[in-house]
Amino acid sequence: MAMKNRLVDALPLPAVLLGSDGRVMALNSLAKTVFGLRIEGLHFMSAFRQPALLEAIDSALRDGGQTHASYLAKDARGDIALEATCGSLGPDAGLLICLEDRTATKAAGQMRRDFVANVSHELRTPLTALLGFIETLRGAARDDPEARDRFLGIMEREANRMTRLVTDLLSLSRVEAEERVAPTEPVDLAGVARSVLATLEPMAREGGIDVQTNGLDQPVVVRGDSDQLAQVVTNLVENALKYAGDGGRVDLALSRAEGDRLVTGRVVVLGVRDYGEGIDSLHIPRLTERFYRIDDHRSRELGGTGLGLAIVKHIMNRHRGRLEIESTPGKGSEFKVILPDPEPNPQ
Repeated sequence: MAMKNRLVDALPLPAVLLGSDGRVMALNSLAKTVFGLRIEGLHFMSAFRQPALLEAIDSALRDGGQTHASYLAKDARGDIALEATCGSLGPDAGLLICLEDRTATKAAGQMRRDFVANVSHELRTPLTALLGFIETLRGAARDDPEARDRFLGIMEREANRMTRLVTDLLSLSRVEAEERVAPTEPVDLAGVARSVLATLEPMAREGGIDVQTNGLDQPVVVRGDSDQLAQVVTNLVENALKYAGDGGRVDLALSRAEGDRLVTGRVVVLGVRDYGEGIDSLHIPRLTERFYRIDDHRSRELGGTGLGLAIVKHIMNRHRGRLEIESTPGKGSEFKVILPDPEPNPQ
């Protein structure tokens, strides 16, 4: 008996040993946190209350072999998903019950299902619009040049929207696949930022937005992936230009700092600030979630896919940096990417 107790205690999962009479003979400390301290010696019908678990235990004791049960329980975190495996130890030898916390696995599964549902919705909406306009062009608008041109313009916008979504999905997938391997190539982040601003200059000019820069006149070298860092700067500056408002202002600043609360050692900080409407603090923790939008209609009108900041977050994870967001309603928002500085004592 002492040997069995030691074996149960050594198991890395919550484990309970039942005798052939169905009474609790031993349980390890992990099981005590699940079931309580005072179940030893009790019959399993009194010790446990979950119907699925009781049925699995009864079946394994009666017929031998192995049975399984899944059920919900509560702990300090709230609801947790547990899976019990009940294995017979042989005729008249009792039963071993092991529990596994499947909460994280179930949450990941739900996230995958939500992701697929969101992608399906995001693609179905422009596809439905395209099919509708195709039908119209084949019918009533066939001989109306003005209507035909208007509908073709809308169809082009919807097709571009799908292209942006697919491109962002591919980018997100690629970044997640590479996230565990930190890039090591030297990249001039100031040069990357200048190149991005040159590319987006027509967008700024169209909106009459004044773009101010600071710290881009000298090279600022980090270890990274130049294409991914360009995507980070592009996503942040595009967002700022969209939400700065016509005739607004966007600031882009690049600097070094002595330290950061989450990134070890000296850091390089690239900040993009707009002076638009700002964001309520309730939304900030969720801004990097896939497909999260504060204003769904406005985001789509501005060409957003709901993936831009999720991509930035994962790129920062790969670069062992982080994204910081600060915003005040009515005063604008600032998005900072903070990266390790490979030059601990720059001259």
